[in-house]
Amino acid sequence: MTAADFAKIPVTIVTGFLGAGKTTVIRNLLENAGGRRLALIINEFGDVGVDGDILRACGVEACPDENIVELANGCICCTVADDFAPAIETLLSLPQRPDHIVIETSGLALPKPLVKAFDWPPIRSRLTVDAVVAVVDGAAVAAGRFADDPAKMLAQRAEDLTIDHDNPLEEVYTDQLLCADLIILNKTDLMDADSIARVSAEIEAAVPRAVRIVETREGKVAAEILLGLKASVEDDLANRPSHHDGEEEHDHEDFDSFASPVGAISDAPAFIAHLQSIASAHDVLRIKGYLEVAGKPMRLLVQGVGTRFRHHFDGAWPVDAPRKGGLVFIGEKGMDRAAILSALAAPL
Repeated sequence: MTAADFAKIPVTIVTGFLGAGKTTVIRNLLENAGGRRLALIINEFGDVGVDGDILRACGVEACPDENIVELANGCICCTVADDFAPAIETLLSLPQRPDHIVIETSGLALPKPLVKAFDWPPIRSRLTVDAVVAVVDGAAVAAGRFADDPAKMLAQRAEDLTIDHDNPLEEVYTDQLLCADLIILNKTDLMDADSIARVSAEIEAAVPRAVRIVETREGKVAAEILLGLKASVEDDLANRPSHHDGEEEHDHEDFDSFASPVGAISDAPAFIAHLQSIASAHDVLRIKGYLEVAGKPMRLLVQGVGTRFRHHFDGAWPVDAPRKGGLVFIGEKGMDRAAILSALAAPL
């Protein structure tokens, strides 16, 4: 053994609200790892494991299948003992020690409680949080998705964290920013120059520390920017305020999610338009999953953020599983599940 075998393994936590582009950022990282041996922990809502499948489809040597642990409980920051610690043990027991571990949180997770888990002696002695990276859907922020008046809300929150807002989206979004060492302003191809400048200024007003903001599209960020920040975040929590400081635990009672099977469809564009109408009518925050298109050998990956949707055939159906489509729906508490399912089943 060498000294490197006893050094702490750096961990990068990639956070960001639903649909911000976290998985895309990580996929680009895997494909441009620069010789690093990576391991991943993927945490998401729902039984349809979209993000894990997307990353496994990379097929790159930097991160083979056995280096990917997927947790579908929705929030590893709430289930450290039951889920996070065993996942870490699984990765540390790999025959080849990872050079770097990347954790993708769910879109509703708060990063600070997860960082606190790195104070557990068995984890702290072997791992260090290299950085928290927050991925921001720039177009959604520019459209005011997270606050009725984003500039005013963020400025107020920067001055007084005790201000009580009734916008749970804004709370999660700003908590993710406040814990970050690097902020990726993603989807700038959907923004004009004025919107980019305005959103960047709002982020700077919200974060009481000097944090680098990197503008990008399609989640393309160099590994040298994402990895190796050496922030030792577990030792710097006092400088990362949160709406939930002082709480023994937090929950996600402001949000609901459910998964639904979907039978084979015949017209993909028409069905996507149908999903857009459902998202608009019921204020669904996120829709994602895989669909079977009749007569097509490949599965259709569907990704929706509000009423913005993207879809493409991402690969063949697994040979050891049936061709079975399904979607995950995520929204605020009170989302009308029965109405959404009824609309989903309605003929086009």
